[in-house]
Amino acid sequence: MKSDFLLAITQISAEKNLPAEVVLNAVEAALVSAYRKDNFAANQNLKVKINQTSGKVQVWAEKTVVEKSKDPLAEVSLAEARLIKADAQLGEAVMVESTPANAGRIAAQTAKQVILQRLHEAEHSAILEEYAGKEGEIVTGLIQRIEARQVLIDLGRTEALLPVTEQTPGERYRVGQRLKVCILEVVRTNKGPRVVVSRSHPDLLRRLFEMEIPEIFNKNVAIESVAREAGFRSKVAVSARQEGIDPVGCCVGLRGIRIQNIVNELNGEKIDVVAWSSDPATFIANALSPAQIAGVTLNKMDGVATVVVPDRQLSLAIGKEGQNVRLAAKLTGWRIDIKSVSSVEAEKAKVAEAQAAARAAEAVVEEEEEVVEAAVAVEEPALAPAPALVAVAGPPTPAPARKPALRFAEDILVPTAPKPQTARTKKGKKKGSQDTDTRQGAEEKVRGRKPKREKVIALDDDEADDI
Repeated sequence: MKSDFLLAITQISAEKNLPAEVVLNAVEAALVSAYRKDNFAANQNLKVKINQTSGKVQVWAEKTVVEKSKDPLAEVSLAEARLIKADAQLGEAVMVESTPANAGRIAAQTAKQVILQRLHEAEHSAILEEYAGKEGEIVTGLIQRIEARQVLIDLGRTEALLPVTEQTPGERYRVGQRLKVCILEVVRTNKGPRVVVSRSHPDLLRRLFEMEIPEIFNKNVAIESVAREAGFRSKVAVSARQEGIDPVGCCVGLRGIRIQNIVNELNGEKIDVVAWSSDPATFIANALSPAQIAGVTLNKMDGVATVVVPDRQLSLAIGKEGQNVRLAAKLTGWRIDIKSVSSVEAEKAKVAEAQAAARAAEAVVEEEEEVVEAAVAVEEPALAPAPALVAVAGPPTPAPARKPALRFAEDILVPTAPKPQTARTKKGKKKGSQDTDTRQGAEEKVRGRKPKREKVIALDDDEADDI
């Protein structure tokens, strides 16, 4: 029959959900602290053993073997030591049973505190080990308390923390509500392990699919990627690992019963299940469902996909506030640019017009160049002697001085009708000669030459007779 002490240990292990060995080790460590405080030295090595059958407590203390013991707490005689250990020698440390007859009140209080502390530590370690390997898994808890910035959920052995950043927008929580949450992380704090859970993480949707759809749980259908905007809409890309299986049909179920269970768990969040494809263009077209796609152009260098949709499908492809195209971009990993068919045709027309204008401009330039080349070819013979003319051109070389030749008045004067005698001008010219000079200058201008002005000399009768 077990003693009350062992029954109490068994009850504690059941309440704390701890193994009996862990509870016994905690109690033994507490008794060591209690006995050392009253009956042994501060630094003495002690060891407590509890018999799991009878519940008897034995205390073993390490003592030094001497010829004759003077300090019973720390020394043992050679004769007593050889009763415990036959080959004991002087100066050797031997573990001797030294169970006190009775422990004092202070020792008992110390043992109680140490036992509670060790049990808490053991419980925290067990919780940490249990939930540390469950990150990303779904657990069901009961809402225990609602605070301003967080919700505390009772998971049974511990409390989980649901911060406001991990709550689903639009959800309303109440105390006592049962909730499925996804474990994000488990950290050790001074107050014990802290479990942080989420209702908006994409892993929650992934685990719900695994729970509701047997083909995904059995690995016949795989979830390739998940894009989620919690509380509004989600997209899930699935592929078949076995021939003959429709991955989308397996997830939706007969009349949508399978997907409806997941939608109800997420409080009416819309879920689109699309078929995954190794071809990026096909995958992008599927990800933009329910919109119909006219064509997809990929730019692999920049990671941009240009999607062309009919005009009537443009708003459906973009979605409310761009939600559909945003989720498709998260699902596929491509930047998606959506254009309508009319805008694409208008861009092509503009490009064609620009190209035609460029070709026309090039043709005009080519024609002008040909005209210039023809003109240059025609003018080249006439311009050939130009270098000689350029070489001759320059300042006039002064003529060598020579004796003026005698000239007769008859040769100098222009043979015209005799004119009436006019008064001589201040410069020695006649007024009547100005009209003749003007007519001659005009005629020379018409011929293209610079008019020459002839010097007219009027001679007296005596001068003429001398000549």
